[in-house]
Formats: sequence, structure tokens, C-alpha cells
Amino acid sequence: MITDLTALTREICTIATDAGAFLLQEQQKFQRNDIEYKGLNNLVSYVDKETEKQLVEKLSRLLPEAGFITEEGTTGQEADKNALNWIIDPLDGTANFIHGLPVFSVSIGLAQGSTLLAGVVHDPNRNECFSASQGGGAYCNGNKISVSPATQLGESLIATGFPYYSFEQMQPYLHILESLMKQTHGLRRMGSAAIDLAYVACGRFEAFYEYNLNSWDMAAGVLLVREAGGIVTDFEGGTEFLFRGDVIAGCGVHPELIKAIRAFWK
Repeated sequence: MITDLTALTREICTIATDAGAFLLQEQQKFQRNDIEYKGLNNLVSYVDKETEKQLVEKLSRLLPEAGFITEEGTTGQEADKNALNWIIDPLDGTANFIHGLPVFSVSIGLAQGSTLLAGVVHDPNRNECFSASQGGGAYCNGNKISVSPATQLGESLIATGFPYYSFEQMQPYLHILESLMKQTHGLRRMGSAAIDLAYVACGRFEAFYEYNLNSWDMAAGVLLVREAGGIVTDFEGGTEFLFRGDVIAGCGVHPELIKAIRAFWK
């Protein structure tokens, strides 16, 4: 029984911050021969796995009744998606980490089924911990944040992610890119969906869209956007994004953005 989501979220921040410190420590000695391949362009390392083990151990103590939906599957158990679960990505931005780019994060979400209760995205390189709890607002390092006041694509900077292993929708995706390049201040591909969503929540980006995401890529981030006053839907305008994989998150530009995406996405 969770009695205080705000207090719980503060504890999650501490756990995420410790994990981020471990990532920075390991990056100093990381070697390319430590890379493993889960599939085409789908990279993993001992750092991902060890960080996840640490998170599972600490979060299990924090909330023993919760299950886990994790990227690396270190628990060895199949989660019930309708139950109370931690949804975690120990290293969102593995390719950036491996190549020495300082854009990666720790993402921890807590959900009852598809209802998000708490979310934390920690960026160790900028020492920023973004946090949100259901109905409690969104924060960065304890300071309240909100989405951009922009209402038109013409005044927006949009984040997205490039497909790296599933290319069936490449042509409509490229058409969307071309269209948005002409309608916005520009597009950015950071390489960490969790950071993209956190940046939408604090107004650095007006919106973010991507397809073929997993729940651990977005669970914490979409709650941040919602609690910061933003709108989150799937590409059809519905609410099935968490376990479906396509997501649009934004401020007041969301209606115009979803229209631009739907013009090409079938």
C-alpha cells in the first residue's frame, strides 16, 4: 500500500542518482570490447546489466510488493503488466554511453497497470534529477517545472528518435521529418527518449515523438510531461502508448503535431 507518493518519489530520486554516479564511474574505464549485441544495432554492456541489478535490489527493498518490467531482464521473471510494477531502464542511451557522448540517463517509472504513479529520470552528466508523482506536479532538482507555453509548430523545437533496427515504417517517418523541418525551428535526436521527454516537461523542447519504443524508454518521462502540464498520446491520439510503443508528447503544439504526423502515418 502506497501512502505517500511524494515521499516515495524522493527516495526513487536518491536511488536513481546513485545509479547515475555508477554509470559515470564505469564510463571512465569502459572499453569497446565490453559491448554485446542483443540484435541489429541493439547494444548492451555489463554496465547496463550491473546497474539494473543494483536498481532492482534497492527498489525491491523500497516497495517489496511491486514487480519489475526491465530492459535487461535481470529478474528472470515475467511481469504481469496489469499489476503494480517498476518499469526501469538502467541506461537509456547505451549507444551514446559506449561512444563517449554525454547524453544518457537512468529512467525509473512506477505503474499500476498502465496508470503511471511515479517517475524519475536522472541525467548524471548534467546532474539533473527530473521527478513526478501522480497529481503531485513535476520537478527538476526540487524546482517545479512546466512545459513550454508555445502553441504553434512554427515556434517549436521538436525531439525525435531515429529507427535503428525496425525499418518497415522508414518512408512515412522520413516524410514526417521533411514536413516538420519546414514547419519548426528544427528537430533534434538526443539518443535518449527519457531525456527527450524530460526536456519536453521542462520546456526545452516543445514536443517529442517516436515509434518502436519500449515501456521502459518512456514510463517515467511521459508522467513528467503530464504532470508538467503537457499532453501525451499515441500516434492515433489515444492513450495506449505505454505498451504499444508509439508516442507523441508535447505542450500546446500537440494538436498541430499529431495532425502533421497523421498526414503520413497510416
